[in-house]
Amino acid sequence: MPVSNRIARAVALALAALPGAVWAGKFDYNLYAGIEHSNNIALSTNNPISENVFTPGMDFTYTETGSKIQANVLGTLQYNDYLGGKFDNQTQTQVAAQANWTVLPQRLDLTVEDYAGIQPVDSLASNAPGNQQQTNVLAVGPTLHFRMGDSFRGQAELRYINSYASKVDEFNSSRGVAALRLFRDLNPTDQLSVNVETQRVNFTSNTATNSNYDRNEAYVRYTSTLARFDADVLVGGSQLNFDHSPSDSSPLARVSIAWRPTTRSTFTVSGAYQYADAAQDMMLNPSASLADSTLTSTGLGGSAGGIGTGNAVINSQVYLERRAQVSYNWRSDRLTFTIQPAYRKLHYLNDPTFDQVGKDVSLSVGYRVSPTMTLSLFGVGERLQYQTLARRDNTIRFGADLSQQWNRHWSWHASVSRERRNSNATDQSYRETQIFVGVVYRR
Repeated sequence: MPVSNRIARAVALALAALPGAVWAGKFDYNLYAGIEHSNNIALSTNNPISENVFTPGMDFTYTETGSKIQANVLGTLQYNDYLGGKFDNQTQTQVAAQANWTVLPQRLDLTVEDYAGIQPVDSLASNAPGNQQQTNVLAVGPTLHFRMGDSFRGQAELRYINSYASKVDEFNSSRGVAALRLFRDLNPTDQLSVNVETQRVNFTSNTATNSNYDRNEAYVRYTSTLARFDADVLVGGSQLNFDHSPSDSSPLARVSIAWRPTTRSTFTVSGAYQYADAAQDMMLNPSASLADSTLTSTGLGGSAGGIGTGNAVINSQVYLERRAQVSYNWRSDRLTFTIQPAYRKLHYLNDPTFDQVGKDVSLSVGYRVSPTMTLSLFGVGERLQYQTLARRDNTIRFGADLSQQWNRHWSWHASVSRERRNSNATDQSYRETQIFVGVVYRR
């Protein structure tokens, strides 16, 4: 079955699990179309191919905050028409959707989550059109709420999770998850919880069945929400029991802290020390590819090159992740500024081929030239080292976007960007320039 049909069916089944009242929320969308020119669309070292791409598409959001249904959906649908015929035309989807149906108030909920995106087929090759695939992670299950005296409340969760990739079968899996959580409100702004989770992961491909495993976690989580300060701190431990490999265990920690010293500025610090895999990463960080592309985009359908391609290694492997990120955002009536350095180290437990250390920094500046015209500048630099392969990639991307709002519904965008990669791997260095012009209709 084509991947677009698989994802459409998954989303349709997820929404079908909710009553018709789900459509009582707010639905907004943008329709857009543009022409992109690339002087090296295959990102080749020695054989650049010039190509023009017609990219019609739609961005959409759906929100619902009723007593029965709560939903938040963000997505993009895009069709890439390669006018020179150098590549097959593509339909691409990017979705982050969460929906909750209150079956019995304060007793029973049914939750549906769906995350679709574009990821590389071979993460060691450049993100050319022929090296992209559609991925989807769907989770569905009930949550039972209960009370334990006056001080504690709790919930028990069951989830079925299905992961799918259009080209790499090794990613496809079925997972069962059970969790028990106890909560205590320390005061109106602070909450403490104790959490226990167990998960069974079965991969459907014959080449990945040896990677099946059980995962058990226990942790304490503290959250605080103040006027100028937010904190989310999680500390505990994880244990992995593989069917055909030695067991492993590790501390578990995830931290996110935001400080708003003024109404115009925000500091955010986040980090993690945890076991993860590609499917889990897509669920814990569903906006990662969108967040990355906002620094390199035209503001039209994700990026000038289409929906942003992620950087996950699409396989069945579990890795130990060490991640840290700092961001600073400043905003005035006419000027916005964001800088975001990040560090990530991945150690794959059963096959160290893709062990890697990544360091990057992103910078974006937006300036409102007039009430209807905005100029945006961006730059992204990344240094990625594959330790086992002794490979090093240094990538820089920078550019500018100019947009103007004609009226309430119509606007146009024009952008130019330049990307350069220097790699010590054979035929993995490249240079590319993109020029993009497009129009948007906002509902």
